[in-house]
Amino acid sequence: MSAPLPTPSADLAFALELADLADSISLARFRSADLRIDTKPDRTHVTDADLAVERALRQRIEADRPGDGFFGEESGREEKGSRLWIIDPIDGTANFLRGVPNWATLIALEVDGVVTTGVVSMPAFGSRWFAEVSGGAWREDRGEAPRRIRVSGVRDLSDASLSFQSIDQWRRAGHLDSLLGLQERVWRDRAYGDSWSYMLLAEGLVDIVAEFDVQAYDLAAHVPIVREAGGRFTDIEGSESAWNGSSLATNGALHDAVIETIDREHGAAGSPSPGAAR
Repeated sequence: MSAPLPTPSADLAFALELADLADSISLARFRSADLRIDTKPDRTHVTDADLAVERALRQRIEADRPGDGFFGEESGREEKGSRLWIIDPIDGTANFLRGVPNWATLIALEVDGVVTTGVVSMPAFGSRWFAEVSGGAWREDRGEAPRRIRVSGVRDLSDASLSFQSIDQWRRAGHLDSLLGLQERVWRDRAYGDSWSYMLLAEGLVDIVAEFDVQAYDLAAHVPIVREAGGRFTDIEGSESAWNGSSLATNGALHDAVIETIDREHGAAGSPSPGAAR
C-alpha cells in the first residue's frame, strides 16, 4: 500500500492548480473538428490549444505570482528575480493534432537555477505525475488517490528497456551509431515518445530515456519527477542541466554505462555533422 501524499508546498499546490486549468482548456479542444493548426518558422506545428493553454497559464502566474518569471514555448521568456516558471502548454503537439492521446502539459518551477517542482498532466490518459524536491514522485489517476512511484532496480544494460524518441532525432544529432550501439546492448528498445517515456521511467517500467534537440520547456518538469523517483537526469554527456539541448534519464544504476556506451560508439564512428543527410 502506497504511503499517503504529504501536504504539498504552496508551489506544488499552485502548479497542480495550473495543471487543472490547462486540462480544462486542452481536453476541450482535443479531437475537435475546428482545431486551428499553424506552422511555426522552425516548421513545427502549433494549435489554437497550445496558444490558449499557455496564455491562460501565463495570465494566472502573472496574477497570482507577479514576482515570478515565465518561460513558455510559445511566448518566450521573461526573467523576474530567482524564480522561473517553465511551461510547455502541449508537449506532443503532433500527437494532439492527429488525435493521438499521448500528449501533456508540462509545468516546472526553477528556483535559483534548480528545478524544484514538476507536474506532467496527460488528461487524455486521465493521469498526472508530479514531484517536488524531498517530497517523492507521485502518479494520480482520475478518481484515485495519488500513489508514490519509483524507478526500476535493473542494473545491467542487457536487462534494460530503452526509449529513444525517434531515429531521425539521433541521426540529425550525428549520434545514429550511438543509438544503434546502445540498442544492441539493451534487452528491448521502443520509441514511446515525448513525456510518457519519462513517466514510464519514473514508474520503473522503462529504464533509459534519451533525446536530442530538446529545450528546457520539453524537459524541466520531468527532472524532479525522475530524481524524486530515485533516478538520474542529466544531458547526454552527464551534466546536471535541462538547458543543454539533450537529455539522458535513467534509473540511476545504468547511467554511467549508458554514457560510456554513447561516448564509445560516437567516438568509433567519428563525429558526423548535425546536418547529415536525412
